[in-house]
Amino acid sequence: MKYVHLKTTALLLGALFSGISAAIAAPVAYKIDAAHSFANWSVRHVVAKASGTFNEITGNILIDADNLANSSVDAKINVLSVNSGLAKRDAHIKEKDYLNVEKFAEMSFVSTKIEAKSATEGVMTGKFTMHGVTKEISLPFKVLGFGNDPWGGERSGFEAKTSLKASDYGFGWGVKPNSPVGDDIEITLLIEAVKPAADKPKK
Repeated sequence: MKYVHLKTTALLLGALFSGISAAIAAPVAYKIDAAHSFANWSVRHVVAKASGTFNEITGNILIDADNLANSSVDAKINVLSVNSGLAKRDAHIKEKDYLNVEKFAEMSFVSTKIEAKSATEGVMTGKFTMHGVTKEISLPFKVLGFGNDPWGGERSGFEAKTSLKASDYGFGWGVKPNSPVGDDIEITLLIEAVKPAADKPKK
């Protein structure tokens, strides 16, 4: 009887600690901080390169720091937020010949798979939509860290890089003969996300 009792107790304790461990390891939700996140781009211009950013990124990140494969991302980029450092050029980029923001004002990315390469690096695969075209892309990424900010919040930081062909998304400028603008676009995502504050109890 004593042996059975000890075995039962051990099983119960094992189940309890297993449940606690699973709860600790559950993905944590973060909201992308648009004020501190950037989708930087560069593209050939004649014989050099032009660069800029989209500085309005929104969305949600579920991150499992113990197992990155359990994480996910759902993000949107406001195409109207394009900034090349020159207002006249930005206005030109937004026109129909280029980004056509009047018709396609948003880009989106939804992850479908994350492959962990280490505790802080991996490859994120998902559906990326731009200019009305959706394609599967992969982005190697790094977890830059986790920590508290000066305002009492909890933050996480990420970096991801990839390259895209504009022509894959219906843009024709880069495939024209002697085009001054290239077809290959290099992308660097610098993402800072904040853990939403717990809802305050209603009085």
